[in-house]
Amino acid sequence: MLSNLYNWTMRLADHPRALWVLALVSFMESSFFPIPPDVMMIPMILARPSRAWLIAGVALIASVLGGLLGYAIGAFAFEQIGQPILTSLGKADAVAEFNTRFNDFGFWAVLGAGITPFPFKVITIMSGWTGMPLGVFVTTAIIARAFRFFLVAALLWKFGAPIRDFIERRLGLMTTLFFVLLIGGFLLVRYI
Repeated sequence: MLSNLYNWTMRLADHPRALWVLALVSFMESSFFPIPPDVMMIPMILARPSRAWLIAGVALIASVLGGLLGYAIGAFAFEQIGQPILTSLGKADAVAEFNTRFNDFGFWAVLGAGITPFPFKVITIMSGWTGMPLGVFVTTAIIARAFRFFLVAALLWKFGAPIRDFIERRLGLMTTLFFVLLIGGFLLVRYI
């Protein structure tokens, strides 16, 4: 089923209204859809590099708005909607433990999930469920998603098709490694 969704999303990148479809995919991915918007962004930017910044901007705005829906699901409908989504992603067992520590590291959790391949929808729902301050959530979501989408756009704009394999296979790993090193550096400074 996931491969069918992936193929469907890739086909939509060629659609005449691809920007609108990208906005819809970006919105849905932030709250319940399993395929990240990068899947559409990459072929769209490769086809029209001059629109790279517009494409990244559309993904950013729609993703943050979708994140607000995820936040609302967590805040107002966790038991009915949020819990089943997290269960389908295999994250239900960690919910109780996660809740107790989430707001202590909420900024970093949202930032990390917004940049790395970790499902952003998990963090948006958990942010609402744990009562993370909305301003912190929105600000962090904007920073994280802008970093991710504009980095992809910049790499594709500058290097074109040869960088596609790196983005699809290794960008998430490299970003995760950077994030781990960044947090490790902060913890090292704090405890030394």
